[in-house]
Amino acid sequence: MEPRGEPGLLRTDSIPEVGEDAAATVSMSETLSEEEQNELRKELAKVEEEIQTLSQVLAAKEKHLAEIKRKLGINSLQELKQNITKSWQDVTSTAAYKKTSETLSQAGQKASAAFSSVGSVITKKFEDVKNSPTFKSFEEKVETLKSKVGGSKPAGGDFGEVLNSAANASATETIAEETQEDTH
Repeated sequence: MEPRGEPGLLRTDSIPEVGEDAAATVSMSETLSEEEQNELRKELAKVEEEIQTLSQVLAAKEKHLAEIKRKLGINSLQELKQNITKSWQDVTSTAAYKKTSETLSQAGQKASAAFSSVGSVITKKFEDVKNSPTFKSFEEKVETLKSKVGGSKPAGGDFGEVLNSAANASATETIAEETQEDTH
């Protein structure tokens, strides 16, 4: 109802927030008649009553929901798990996730290929070092030392065996020298 061309109850200007001074939002030039104030008070009471009713209905619905969940054996942890699972499914179905997943997969494949290539290069370098004249000369000197220290054992074996044998022979020589010094 809009008497004398004045604005009705449906207003387009801002509504004051809770705690905000409603009088501050009404301009000085805008005055309400006694009849309009009474209508607004009635509507205010009606809206407050509706809000109270809706709050009661919501509380009753939440109580009913909790009872149904209890009967079904659904607890907070299960709900959390379901929410996380649903959220994860939502995330994995997005285009951004799929694109990122593909990109990371390709990067992983490239990194794997690169590591494999590096491993091959290192293996090749070790083979080159082992076949180099310097290493062969060092290996021959170790063999010679081994035959002098070890005596009757035949030369040969892999490099690790040669080094172990040389270390054992050196330790044996040291013990023999200490024993001779103690007896003299």
